[in-house]
Amino acid sequence: VQLQASGGGLVQAGGSLRLSCAASGRTFSNFAMGWFRQAPGKEREFVAAISRSGGRTYYGDSVKGRFTISRDNAKNTVYLQMNSLKPEETAVYYCAAAAFYSGTMYYAGTYDYWGQGTLVTVSS
Repeated sequence: VQLQASGGGLVQAGGSLRLSCAASGRTFSNFAMGWFRQAPGKEREFVAAISRSGGRTYYGDSVKGRFTISRDNAKNTVYLQMNSLKPEETAVYYCAAAAFYSGTMYYAGTYDYWGQGTLVTVSS
């Protein structure tokens, strides 16, 4: 499956952005989806994941209550709504697809396909 992330940009601290990730090439609803981010000089960090149907979601501790992951299987798209953004959340955000939703959705190795990333810059 091919993944194309979009929606990144420059936002002030406290602001909001919505990222999108469009999938093609395979049946989108067959994949659990996740978002990760990687800041300069840091390791890739888990942000959120969602099951195939969208009925289950899972968030990294640092984004709980501020970020929301959702999906529209009819549009082959997964979203990440980000509110109350902080400067330290400046990073490249990546979407990824996994063949199964499991208890290790926080682990990058769980995912089979990755998008190219979209840059989010949060100014202070």
